[in-house]
Order: sequence, then structure tokens, then C-alpha cells
Amino acid sequence: MLSRRKLIGGAGAITATASAAAVSKVAMAALPEPVIQTTPDTAPPLHPGTGRPYNPVVTLNGWTLPWRMNGGVKEFHLVAEAVVREMTPGFNAHLWGYNGQSPGPTIEVVEGDRVRIFVTNKLPELHSVHWHGQRLPNGMDGVTGLTQPGIPPGKTFVYEFVARRPGTFMYHPHADEMAQLAMGLMGFWVTHPRAKHPLIDEVQRDFVFLLAAYDIDPGSYTPKIMTMLDFNLWSFNSRIFPGIDPLVVRKNDRVRIRVGNLTMTNHPIHLHGHEFQLTGTDGGPTPKSTRRYEVTTDIGVGQMRQIEFLADEEGDWAFHCHKAHHTMNAMGHDVPTMIGVDHSGVARQITQLIPDYMVMGERGMHDMTEMEMPLPDNTAPMMAGEGPFGAVGMGGMFSVVKVRRDQPPGDYRDPGWFKHPPGTVAYEWTGALPQPARSSASGGTSMPPLRAATTPSEVKVRKPAGGHTGH
Repeated sequence: MLSRRKLIGGAGAITATASAAAVSKVAMAALPEPVIQTTPDTAPPLHPGTGRPYNPVVTLNGWTLPWRMNGGVKEFHLVAEAVVREMTPGFNAHLWGYNGQSPGPTIEVVEGDRVRIFVTNKLPELHSVHWHGQRLPNGMDGVTGLTQPGIPPGKTFVYEFVARRPGTFMYHPHADEMAQLAMGLMGFWVTHPRAKHPLIDEVQRDFVFLLAAYDIDPGSYTPKIMTMLDFNLWSFNSRIFPGIDPLVVRKNDRVRIRVGNLTMTNHPIHLHGHEFQLTGTDGGPTPKSTRRYEVTTDIGVGQMRQIEFLADEEGDWAFHCHKAHHTMNAMGHDVPTMIGVDHSGVARQITQLIPDYMVMGERGMHDMTEMEMPLPDNTAPMMAGEGPFGAVGMGGMFSVVKVRRDQPPGDYRDPGWFKHPPGTVAYEWTGALPQPARSSASGGTSMPPLRAATTPSEVKVRKPAGGHTGH
């Protein structure tokens, strides 16, 4: 539920505690009341009612934070707090986030805006916010102990700076970062160009989301914060497939997708059916001379990548991380490979003792999508999602770009499944089949193998003269 409370600004309002850098008396006069969002749906773009105009973004399964104008300054209020995030229907996670959600709301401003962000800490420990990629005064950079004191629980600090360059950025803690990022504290920031920019093209659809990883045991709610590599949930904006909304576009729209990576590994993000260009990074728009067409771009830890493409092919096109384990949910890391092993006899004996026992992996893992395996409460299936032709068999970092010729401009509603023209869907062949060609060659080598010696080697051992070995 989105609470658009009236943004207050008069006598009797709660005052704020200043951050390490000096803050004007105007900033200290009053707090804008925080706006809270709890639903996991993708909110429509927030068109600016005040301030400079811009073409707003759409946050996948998220929203943009409203602001108030105060003496020419754009003011926001972030509240760091415990939240419950529905990661997919039937599975909730107890996370930390901002303003009721993880990730927090997207902040949108315009190049040259003076921005003032009130940050209230409702966590049980110190907090701070780092404005990842921004050019700003050192005392506003948000590193606890280095550029500011940490924000104590129950206190509010103020950050104030000018959005100096257009681009795509992130915000996240720099206090107990390992734990607070593992718990879901993060958000997106977009600075739109003030005027037409030679390296920033106009687009009709502009999507943003963050990559996040969690380690939540089946049947539990809270992530493990000490995990280094063995995460079991990989998400777009803290949502896992099939709980991730589609990216709905109109045919021949120019589409921009901005992706930030706050996990602990890289992610090769892959789009089906189209080619895209890398048009921006954390450092800003890329020179046009460096752009080339790709279908996959690798996003490293702490990086942002901005891609653009012309949506000129109708259909439901998969969009996902190309690391196969990142498109599964709650996957165990110690499951043995059972492909080709017939253990049906053993399975029958086990089911006499454990009636709910199920064979896993005998024919690969896709069977899991159609099995009614009993799961602990609050556990997402490993692979899920029902498409128009059956089980999709995916999870984690997977969604669909839906391109439709009749999708109205600015309409992000799900149009349903694509209606394929006759003769354009793969089908079963029932006629005679030619003998398939098969390779039987073992392949060559880069150099001749090492041959065994043809004559025996002789080893002679000499004892030291005089019968002693020395010192």
C-alpha cells in the first residue's frame, strides 16, 4: 500500500540531526513526512509535478519516491527499517529496507538539482547511506567513521548536494555493509539530463532494477548475513521468478534498461530476440565510438550497466542472468548428480518409511517443475512458472520482455501471452527421419603426447669417500 501522506513543513515538525557536513537552517526547519510503499507491484512512472520536467523511469516491482520542493531544493525522506518483502507469491522474506520495501524507492532528479535527503534510522544499529557514483562534497559521501559519524538508531541525518552529472547510480549503506546489504538495504538513483545530451538518446520505455542475492534456508524468513558465496536466492529487485513482473513495451519503442549489481558475483545478463548496445555505466554515458551490438553484457560487483535496444520483434522474450544456477530458487549445493541412475527400487523401500520421499534428478531436474513435492512453509519452489505451453522451469533472475504492436504508449499493464501467427511455433515431427550424423572422432591434440622411454634408465649411486657424510 502506498501512503502519500501530506508532506509537512511547518512549526512543530520533527527536527533533524545534521550529518558531518554543515546543513542550512532551511534544511533543519522541518521534515517531509515519509512516503511508504508495501505492495510488490510495479508502480507506473512518477511524472514530475514540481521541479524540472524529465522522462521518468519504471522501477521493476518497485516505485519512485515522491518529493517536495522547499526553497528551490528537492527534498526526500528515506527511512531505514525492518520490512517484509514478498519475493514471490507464497514466500516472504524478513529484510531491512527503506520506506517499507527492499530495495528502497528509486530517487529521480535532474542534472543541476540541489537535493536534500533526510535519512531516519529505525534499525537496531548504526546506519549511513553512500550515494554510489555521485560527485559530491566528501562529508556527504556516507562512509561511517571516515566521512561522517554513523546515524544512531532513532536519529535522522541530512544529506545535501547538487546532482552534478546525469546518469544511473545506486544508494546503499556504508555501515556494517556486509550485514546491511545482505539484509536488503539498497536503492536506485537516476539523474536525468537537464537538456538534450549528445550521448543520451530519448527512449519510450526506461526500466531500472537492482541485482541482489540472499541466503534463506527453506522454511525460514531471515537471510544469513555471513554467507560469502553460497547464496540460494538470486533476485531482480528482491523478487524471484515467477514473482518478477514482465517488462512490457510497445513494438518499435526504443527501450532502456538500467541494472545495478549489489551481489557478491558477476552476472551475464542476456536478452532473447534482440541486440542491444551498452550506452552507460556508473561513470556516465558511454562514447558512441565504443558501442557495439551484444545480446549479453556482464555486470560486475558494484557496477551499473545501461543497455538500449529497438523492440522491433513481437513476442515474449526471455530476459535473464546466463549463469544457470542463478535462474533457480532455494537450490542446495550438495545435491549429488543422479542422471542415468535407476534407483526406483531403493525409492520404493524408502517411501515405506518416508511416504513423502521423491526421487530427484534421475532424468535431470525439469521434473521438479511438475512434481507436487511437499515443501516447508514459506519456501519457494526450486523451479516454477507456468507459461502458455506448460512449465517454464525457471526461478531467480528471470523475467520476460513482452513486445506488442497494439500496446498503448505509456501502458505497462501485462498484455497476457503472445498470440503466435500460424506456423511460427516449433512442433512435433511425426514423419520419417533421416539418420542423424554423429561424430565418432576423439579430436586432435595441440602437440604429440609424451611417449614412454624405449630404453631403461640406469641410476648409479656413489657413496662419499672415507665413510662419513660430512657436517
